[in-house]
Amino acid sequence: MGKHALLSASSSHRWLNCPPSARLCEGYEDKGSEYAQEGTDAHTLCEHKLKALLGMETADPTEGLSFYSEEMEDCACAYAAYVTELLEEAKKTCKDPVVLIEQRLDFSRFVAEGFGTGDCVIIADGTLDIVDYKHGKGVEVSAVENPQMMLYALGALELFDGIYDIDTVRMTIFQPRRENVSVCVMAKDDLLQWAHNDLMAKAKLAYEGGGEFTCGEWCRFCKAKAACRKRAEYNLELAKYDFALPDTLEDAEIAVILDKADELAAWAADVKEYALRQALSGTEYPGYKVVEGRSNRRYVNDEAVASAVTQAGFDPYAKKVLGLTEMQKLLGKKKFDELLGGLIEKPQGKPTLVPESDKRPAIHTAQNDFKEI
Repeated sequence: MGKHALLSASSSHRWLNCPPSARLCEGYEDKGSEYAQEGTDAHTLCEHKLKALLGMETADPTEGLSFYSEEMEDCACAYAAYVTELLEEAKKTCKDPVVLIEQRLDFSRFVAEGFGTGDCVIIADGTLDIVDYKHGKGVEVSAVENPQMMLYALGALELFDGIYDIDTVRMTIFQPRRENVSVCVMAKDDLLQWAHNDLMAKAKLAYEGGGEFTCGEWCRFCKAKAACRKRAEYNLELAKYDFALPDTLEDAEIAVILDKADELAAWAADVKEYALRQALSGTEYPGYKVVEGRSNRRYVNDEAVASAVTQAGFDPYAKKVLGLTEMQKLLGKKKFDELLGGLIEKPQGKPTLVPESDKRPAIHTAQNDFKEI
């Protein structure tokens, strides 16, 4: 079996909504990204911090991490502290709870060849805890009806349900860079009902390459997203508005466009990136050519530049006040608040139009102000 399952837990949101995408993605190389590597580094550090806090044998991995930073250190420590709090809570009702870290979880009874890796699993009498660390700060992830977490829970139940009398599953997304701790509590029977009534049929369809292509926000992480014809058709539906001027559109039409605008922009960017890769590999697109992009001048060696300018009698350094984050690290939070608490302000943010599902409160518009008057 390969390193990655065809129907992995991490990609389940996509293949459950678009079953044929599972086999389609097999033909695409997983190129990875800096974001993915940063996430891998963060998970490695989280594992180390948690094991250290629990008194388990572990080696400090920081020297081998490409994206290690003080922020990553703080996030990993916060994750380890959160998990230990859950463990202490479990000990109140169970003398010997089991803690599994970076545990392979097999849910192949429900999904063909299905498996994944759980960041942390805590098993105690009555309750199963699944904790998943998310390092990304772009999209806030919810644990509610999260298929990745539910698959991990099924895998954990396969291991321990017969040993511990589990009736409740608690799934937690720990996403510190978004200040997001999302928790979903589910009865074991409800989880198994989902597995038998919904999951298994869709997983069978996906494994066999059947079903219909369906577009949605899950396309973001699809390897075939740039060349997918269904996604192209979905996004090009906006062409029916013939790019009319905004003031000639009905409010309902603008709402439809707003709903798809971000996906349309992302799709266009994906197509351009894919086309560039293909062109660099020899594909020729009518009317287009590959050229060298613009670049900015830069120093070859900063230390040599500073030395040369200093010897010439000039000061090569610009002095400025440290930014807020750097200043707080320098002073420490307590001293920072004591010295600078009254010298810091948070200006009002620029108005942004977002979906109603956004957690931020709505601001007053001119129409609302008029109504209040």
